[in-house]
Amino acid sequence: MHFTGTVYRNPYWETFPLLQITQGCTHNKCKFCTMYRDVPFKMQPMEWIEQDLQEIASIVPNARTIQLLSANPLAMTYDKLAPILEMINKYLPKMEYIYACTRVTDIKNKTVEQLKSLKDMGLREISLGSESGDDWTLERINKKCSAADITEQCAKLTEAGIDFWLCFLNGVAGKEHSLEHAIHSAELFSQCKPMLVGTGGLTLFPGTPLLEEAQKGEFTPLSEKEMLIELKVFVEHLTCDCYFNTHHTSGIHLSGSDFLKRKDSIIKALEHEIEHGDMDRLAAIRQNKRSL
Repeated sequence: MHFTGTVYRNPYWETFPLLQITQGCTHNKCKFCTMYRDVPFKMQPMEWIEQDLQEIASIVPNARTIQLLSANPLAMTYDKLAPILEMINKYLPKMEYIYACTRVTDIKNKTVEQLKSLKDMGLREISLGSESGDDWTLERINKKCSAADITEQCAKLTEAGIDFWLCFLNGVAGKEHSLEHAIHSAELFSQCKPMLVGTGGLTLFPGTPLLEEAQKGEFTPLSEKEMLIELKVFVEHLTCDCYFNTHHTSGIHLSGSDFLKRKDSIIKALEHEIEHGDMDRLAAIRQNKRSL
């Protein structure tokens, strides 16, 4: 297999097989992320992709799922992406679900009809690294997309019938804009109606501009308790029914389906943790993280 460098994949999807079709991230300038900082974006050579599919087919010829790598493989235009999906179906004829993480901006260069075609070829579910639904926060962390962009591209995915995730990065607005980040993100996510809402807690990794700004006093990180309070506000304002998944913030299990049925119990659990949780333990867990 032609994996270039460290492999990052969504652990909540089927994790085998994996197929790398791009290297790095097209944007690679989000202030909180170093995952692909030293990896220039480029497509994998088509001969590599075909060789990898031949290898996968020799091991799991009846594979029904596959996850595309790397950071945002859907950045490719339809004309470049469609032949790869066709090749996947050629070598793995029982393929049903193709998964991919990607950027909101990667949907812009595809029409609804093209998205429908990709779905027909197996692209059924994608995770969008939205991080926020608040324009101030999106600009502050250099996401290079707006709340309107998120709404517009999610509407295209909905029309095409492709399921999608939206992710809320707990704490990324700092103390300066925490409340607005939580409320506006919940409101936008509720409007977009993703199949899954994921939340993760910010960690300031070495080499990130956000850490440098924090060290200069230009960004004020939230404490563990303030992270939980922000997450509670987000949950209180989230009104779409979805699978709710949270990690890196709360020390208790909050993930599961039927969010609206569980919303009150999630809020109560967060309230209890805010008052009685072991913040030192949560801080230690965060300090031991090595990547998003």
